[in-house]
Amino acid sequence: MDQNIISEVVSTTIKIYAMMTPPAVLSAFISGTRDYDRRRKTATAFKTSLAAFIIGLVLYLFGAHIFALFGFTLDAFRIGSGVLLFLTAVSLMGEEKDKEHTQKEGDISVVPLAIPLCMGPASIGAIMVIGASANTLREMLVGVFSLLFAATGIFLLLLMSHSVERVLHKTGIAVLAKLTGLLLAAIAAQVIFTGMKAFLK
Repeated sequence: MDQNIISEVVSTTIKIYAMMTPPAVLSAFISGTRDYDRRRKTATAFKTSLAAFIIGLVLYLFGAHIFALFGFTLDAFRIGSGVLLFLTAVSLMGEEKDKEHTQKEGDISVVPLAIPLCMGPASIGAIMVIGASANTLREMLVGVFSLLFAATGIFLLLLMSHSVERVLHKTGIAVLAKLTGLLLAAIAAQVIFTGMKAFLK
């Protein structure tokens, strides 16, 4: 495989994975599945990652058509989604870890884990922008595989939730959330800058 394609897939996967806010999803999964047995935890992790992938794939493939339907430009959406992504980063930076993210009863895999934690307004907007920017088959495939790998990363993270919780404890997960917030803020700044630069031309 072309080395450039591999590097593009790795770079895009990291961006999408960060936008799925794994620390927030992890803490919500831990608090919402404390009474689950191992089999139910695995099923919940799989359904969460599968739902996130399907939602992301639909938005990625049909984002351009949504732009056309509502009549706004890609650059306007870049700025809007960048602002939302920045707000998500701010919320991660100031998030209280004793806050409950999940409901205690019922299936939590799709709501709230897949939506809105994995696929919130910020990640939805960013994925739509990436999809609308993909003009060639190569770029489309890069995005599809990146979504798949990012969703797989969420699945593996949730599978290891017990081990991660034991190693990191609440303090470690909180620190991880702060680092993710910093990464999201940098991505948001780049998205907003790209949109504004296009408007100023």
